[in-house]
Amino acid sequence: MATLLDPDARGRVILVGAGPGDPGLLTLRAAEALRQADVVVHDGLIDPRVLDLAPPEAQRISVAKRRARHTLPQEAINALIVAHVKAGSVVVRLKGGDPFIFGRGGEEVEAVRAAGLPVEVIPGVSAALGCAAEAMLPLTHRDHASAVSFVAGQCKGLSEQDWSGLAGQGRTLVIYMGVATAEQIADKLMADGVAPDMPVAVLEKGTLAGSRALRTLLADLGPMMARENVGSPAIIVVGEVVELSDAEDKLARWARVAENIA
Repeated sequence: MATLLDPDARGRVILVGAGPGDPGLLTLRAAEALRQADVVVHDGLIDPRVLDLAPPEAQRISVAKRRARHTLPQEAINALIVAHVKAGSVVVRLKGGDPFIFGRGGEEVEAVRAAGLPVEVIPGVSAALGCAAEAMLPLTHRDHASAVSFVAGQCKGLSEQDWSGLAGQGRTLVIYMGVATAEQIADKLMADGVAPDMPVAVLEKGTLAGSRALRTLLADLGPMMARENVGSPAIIVVGEVVELSDAEDKLARWARVAENIA
């Protein structure tokens, strides 16, 4: 694998995947890149222990994004990275999960290359893989799912997108950024033909302190998110493989509560 990790080379950018949260899931190559950084441009929710791998004198710049509230627009982040590289700095662009899975890494690579500057990408453990592993949830399984798809649950034109065929028998659907739109997502999938009783898991704060793995049925997804006060970051997994996981069955719990009240 070609690399730009030459300690004598200046004026370059390295896009680094920080993984789903737990610093132990950072790759050795990512740690090596951080140790060479002059500037670290990082997402929100990056564990301070990961940032501490950069030299003490390295400049740390947060470009944290939240729903409808961005520190900097993407174009400004691109310009920031390019400016520091042109000044001769080794810039590590540190992203949660993997840079090329809903991390806008492709846009940043395009911007750096358009400026005629060198860039390398170091992959990270994606949120889907890390959170699913913690919950003992196999995204594929010979008896239950031979295909897995990743979609963004918070994007323009969500209702117009065709997700038919992405979830159902023998398939697993992983939805990023779907906490705020969970009820619409459930309605959309059922309208596209997914059975209302399809198992669904919500993996909240996976690999981080206070993580939770919850499961219910598709028709109960929105109500469960409200009952359990689920917050971001979280991913939603739709498919039969959910029943193999350690996720707590919240629908069964509420059914028992209702029986006791009755």
